[in-house]
Amino acid sequence: MNESEFAELAAGHSLDALSAADEQRFRDALAQHPEWAGIVADDAGTAALLAEGVPAVAPPPGIRDALLARIATTAQGADATAEGVVQTRPEEAPRSVTDVAAPSIRRPRRLLFGLAAGLVLLVGLGVGASVVIPQLLRPAAVVALDRIENAPDAAEKTVPLPTGGTATAHWSASMGAAVLVADGLGRLDAAKTYELWFLRGSTPVSAGVFEAAQGTTTAQLKGAMHAGDAIAVTVESAGGSPTGKPTSEPILVIPTS
Repeated sequence: MNESEFAELAAGHSLDALSAADEQRFRDALAQHPEWAGIVADDAGTAALLAEGVPAVAPPPGIRDALLARIATTAQGADATAEGVVQTRPEEAPRSVTDVAAPSIRRPRRLLFGLAAGLVLLVGLGVGASVVIPQLLRPAAVVALDRIENAPDAAEKTVPLPTGGTATAHWSASMGAAVLVADGLGRLDAAKTYELWFLRGSTPVSAGVFEAAQGTTTAQLKGAMHAGDAIAVTVESAGGSPTGKPTSEPILVIPTS
């Protein structure tokens, strides 16, 4: 685990928003890297300030979407993107990782805290930060899964994995959305990645890449799902198939019709 990944876990830990598996990952990483304790203390202090004096009540519908939309349109400085990735201006020479990693890692999380505070304390929504921020920290795939499961036409199908465990596709035709939830999916080395596909008749359409997590992996398929699409997963080189087509046989195929 690198420092950027740990910083995201630390933000969730400060708000009791981690799953049991992620909480264990957080504790293991902190034990291995005691020099990261400052990140934990910083996040705990920020969360306490946001929650101070604000009643915790149920957030209004759409609060997470509103905040994420605000993040997408908020400038974060010339040297950082919304994901905290440093970009180099054309006239500048590239800087080393040590020059840029520390300040860029935590800008996205500080923006989340700041926007939540602004809505909680200034707009007057009356929503406690302890309620709002955990909503923001939920992975996009988990949020998408919740929406699918609440759709009137929600559907799912489970198949066994070749190495043991199961994979379940969740989808909603009316939303055109799908999420894959796999239990026991093995991790790959750094040179490989899993790639999702919509199998549309005889045409495979890439739906993004993902990494397996320890225990349960939840991955959202990118792009619009069409009626009758099957959902497949292949193992590709890091970054995804270089040809835009599967380069190996699928390790699983889930029909949706």
